Amino acid sequence: MTTLKGKSAVITGSTSGIGEGIAKRLAAEGCNITLNGFGDADEIEKLRAGIAKEHGVEVIYNGADLTKHDEIDGLMKATRDAFGQIDILVNNAGIQHVANVEDFPPEKWEKIIALNLSAAFYTTRLVAKEMKDRGYGRIINIASAHGLRASKGKAAYVAAKHGIVGLTKVVGLEMAGTGATCNAICPGWVLTPLVQQQIDANAKRDNLSGEEAEKELLGEKQPSLQFVTPEQIGGLAIFLCSDDAAQITGTTQSIDGGWTAK
Repeated sequence: MTTLKGKSAVITGSTSGIGEGIAKRLAAEGCNITLNGFGDADEIEKLRAGIAKEHGVEVIYNGADLTKHDEIDGLMKATRDAFGQIDILVNNAGIQHVANVEDFPPEKWEKIIALNLSAAFYTTRLVAKEMKDRGYGRIINIASAHGLRASKGKAAYVAAKHGIVGLTKVVGLEMAGTGATCNAICPGWVLTPLVQQQIDANAKRDNLSGEEAEKELLGEKQPSLQFVTPEQIGGLAIFLCSDDAAQITGTTQSIDGGWTAK
């Protein structure tokens, strides 16, 4: 297995949830980390300093708004300035909005596509050549079971995640044989702040307790009736960064408690 010690990783949307879990797992393997995302400044600094101290790696934070091209450029430049190069890119940042197509606000569509799909293209185009030229690089796109299946009320999210899967296939093919790879991880339900918002909304709508709303959410899609954890997704990301995964490129890796097996 390729040691990840001393390699550098950019993880978008990594101040909470899945991105935070992946950042911590990569740091535990010796990666220097660029965190990115929104949130309380003090909490983000606490997270940054905590990861650095616990794992003995360098950790920087960049609050780039990934819907803006110039800020994406700044994120990647800040990482290169700090660590010299970018070895691993995890495109994780995302948002959600639920409404039927006829009620879906156009501004919500535009923002979801910009952050959940277009941002991954703009980050990828800035690292693909250097990874291929160097003979090592890993791009990991956090798609979703919704990149492989659809659900009502999620037109923008499902479209974006299907787009991420398509982008992954193209980049994976373009990287084949170079030592660099691009793959997508497709989680099922993960108890992130984004999913918790959906559970809370369902509980309020249907007059359910939080526990009842959780069970209803899981029971509809995920046969295991258990949430996937950010740490488990981080473990899969570690594998995809290893030599053992050198011939895995352009693929979707489901981690969904049986959701897409149905």
